[in-house]
Parts: sequence; C-alpha cells; structure tokens
Amino acid sequence: MQQQHSAILNEQEMMNDALTTEKEVLKAYGTYITESTCDNLRSQLTKIINDKQQIQFQLYDTMRQKGWYQDKKAQLNEVQNAAQKFQSMKQNMQ
Repeated sequence: MQQQHSAILNEQEMMNDALTTEKEVLKAYGTYITESTCDNLRSQLTKIINDKQQIQFQLYDTMRQKGWYQDKKAQLNEVQNAAQKFQSMKQNMQ
C-alpha cells in the first residue's frame, strides 16, 4: 500500500514561504526601478516597493516574536566596520 504524503504546510512554514517570496519580490522591484527610465513608472514602482517592505517587515517581525526567525545581534565594531566600508565605496564612486 502506498503511503500518501500530506501537502499541508503549518503556520511557520507558510510564513517562512511568504517571507522568502517577499524578499525575492523586493529584489525584482529593485532591479526594475534601477533599470527604468520612465519617471512615472519609477514613481509607481517606488510606492509599490515601500508597501512591499512594510509587508516583509511585518512577516519578519511576527516570525521573530514567535521564535521562528533568529536574528544576529551585531556588535558595535561590526556596525562601524560596515559603515566605514560603504562610506569608502561611496567616496570611490564619486
């Protein structure tokens, strides 16, 4: 007799899937914005990406509160090093 596998996701799996999807959608919109030359389209995409960022954050925060998403607490020196790195990159691009 064949055993049937259940395709039902639990709440944590569904939220993880939704969070992953939102992250990928945000990446795509970011690409669309940077490659668009139409000001009206860029404006609309910017509004959409802001809404999507709110949704992504709400999913992340809910998962974090339930203990389903472990975030790493950055050390002060790590934050400073990252800030210096990106400041240097910005200066090199000018």
